[in-house]
Amino acid sequence: MTADPNAGLREQVLALMPLLRAFGRSLTNNRNDADDLVQDTLLKALTNFDKFTEGTNLRAWLFTIMRNTFYSGMRKGRNEVADSDGTLVAALSVQAPQEGVVAIKELAVALQQLAADQREALILVGAMGLSYEEAADICGCAIGTIKSRVNRARSKLVKTLQYGEVDVVDETPDTAAERAAQGLRPV
Repeated sequence: MTADPNAGLREQVLALMPLLRAFGRSLTNNRNDADDLVQDTLLKALTNFDKFTEGTNLRAWLFTIMRNTFYSGMRKGRNEVADSDGTLVAALSVQAPQEGVVAIKELAVALQQLAADQREALILVGAMGLSYEEAADICGCAIGTIKSRVNRARSKLVKTLQYGEVDVVDETPDTAAERAAQGLRPV
């Protein structure tokens, strides 16, 4: 059987264990973290015995390994956050998009239930961002008529979306001329 060339070095390392634990505790301020740091230090030392120069200060070499291991861990852990109960992860999670898809489909159905002139006015002013004047020019009617159509459309959408009420499409005339043509009094 061949003798281990590093046997004496290992014995010296074992003798320095209490000092390593004390130094680890001073760095981490936590007993468990200090034990982990000592273990990491010893693992690095044992795998790198060939780099240790015989006759130099073993304690200084081990303390340097421990110090460098500690600060390397600090740099790596700088971007990590302790989240043992999962509250931080839960706050970062994103809700599934299904609800948004359903809401858009409900809005599309509700828009189709509006009178064509109200739907047109609401889309021009609400969705496309046109002014009442621009929408009135496009529709060929008065500004007040566009405002009325948008107001009625919004009210019906709110009713339909909040309460699920489905109204029969209201085809009541908006302009005085349309009302007069049907023999109705102006509003």
